[in-house]
Amino acid sequence: MRKRPAKDGVGQLTLQIAFPEGTASDGTEETQDNGLGASSGSPAVGRKPERKRKWYSLFDKVSALPNLQRAWQQVAANAGAPGGDGMTIAKFAENADERLSQLAADLRAKSYRPQPVRRVFIPKAGGGQRPLGIPAIRDRVVQQALRQILGPIFEEKFSSRSHGFRPEKGCATALAVVDRAVKYGYQWVVDADLEAFFDTVDHERLLAALNEEIADGSVLRLIRQILKAGVVGPETATIEPTELGTPQGGPLSPLLANVYLHAFDERMVQAGYGLVRYADDFVIFAKSEGEAAAALTLARQVLAEELGLRLHPEKTRVVSVAHGFEFLGFHYFRDPKTDQLRKAVRQKSVLRFREKIRRLTPRLTNQRRVKARKITPQRLAKNQRLRAMLKELNAFLRGWHWYFKEVWSPYPAPFELLDGYLRQRLRAALTGRVGPGWWNQRIPNALLRDLGLIALGDWHRQYQQGQLTAPVRKD
Repeated sequence: MRKRPAKDGVGQLTLQIAFPEGTASDGTEETQDNGLGASSGSPAVGRKPERKRKWYSLFDKVSALPNLQRAWQQVAANAGAPGGDGMTIAKFAENADERLSQLAADLRAKSYRPQPVRRVFIPKAGGGQRPLGIPAIRDRVVQQALRQILGPIFEEKFSSRSHGFRPEKGCATALAVVDRAVKYGYQWVVDADLEAFFDTVDHERLLAALNEEIADGSVLRLIRQILKAGVVGPETATIEPTELGTPQGGPLSPLLANVYLHAFDERMVQAGYGLVRYADDFVIFAKSEGEAAAALTLARQVLAEELGLRLHPEKTRVVSVAHGFEFLGFHYFRDPKTDQLRKAVRQKSVLRFREKIRRLTPRLTNQRRVKARKITPQRLAKNQRLRAMLKELNAFLRGWHWYFKEVWSPYPAPFELLDGYLRQRLRAALTGRVGPGWWNQRIPNALLRDLGLIALGDWHRQYQQGQLTAPVRKD
């Protein structure tokens, strides 16, 4: 697959990122009138600028059975909960070929209608709840099929400052740019937060942005149907209309978010500001407080007037790097004791870690306090409940450490403190006892290591010595 370099960065701070272009297997090149390799240079003198060509006849690519089959494979790999119809991944898989053939026929006949998404609420680390929309599996397949065809088209135009949900990009590339910016002279930051972004996306503006590249009315109508499908809240059969927003949880939402915010990316880059954006989370770097304030003014204007979006008044600010700001789970600041730049795990991320550990180490209902004589290495090694907990814990710990491994600190890393909390939770789950006591001696740290528990502190030392590789993960 041919790759081309794309520049990421703030000002002259660049990071070479390669990402795949649209390929023949996507079925998209043949529909582009002027071809993927068309020149983007200035037109010849004396000639009128050539009208921008659009992509036509995409609906047959979206509804093609091979594309739906590939979409189903991705949906099945991602697993997830059932939508409003109660259909599970396992149930759909029992006769997936028949279901996909019928889905292809419904799409071609224009009789397909997406079902309302099932709304659930997930807890936020800082308190409160975040709404999540879960489409039916059949609808997830259609959304993924759309994403597979439309994604390569819009990749050609997206800004290199956008990192979320894109090939060969992600949190790591966004954070790498931020790391370079704070190290090389950018002293001020616009630390911004979009208020309820996924709930306030204007459908007509979004469809107009899609129409800049897509001229297939059938594809645009299908996306409109998805946007207008409505939601069904928990413990109710009432369908709420969706006049605004793109529900988080569907495969198509990340692409639609990037399409919607592309105009914002372009305006900020054209103005010369150092933008780094991951989905609806972004920071803007500047060399002075005045420049940062001007960037915030422009950002607020573009978002409000052109996109109908609002910056959160309490979570958006101009701040010095020395004072500190947060981005994608990290807290950047200058240590007042050493005057060194620090990059630490932010407090909300620590709270999420502790909450996850609590869920993975539950105490049994009406659990009795175990006597000391029953806690032996031999019994613990045969304990099936402990084995199951360790398997889930280790999978989580590997991924969590790999994400947060790039901390900057002259002090002992925070991982040892988190190890202590984890071991405390395991001992409580096994014995029903908390606090100091004999159970700490009967289940020492060394025994938990022997039983297979990962120690974050040990892993971090191995990483610093170059002895760790990235954990295996799904696409």
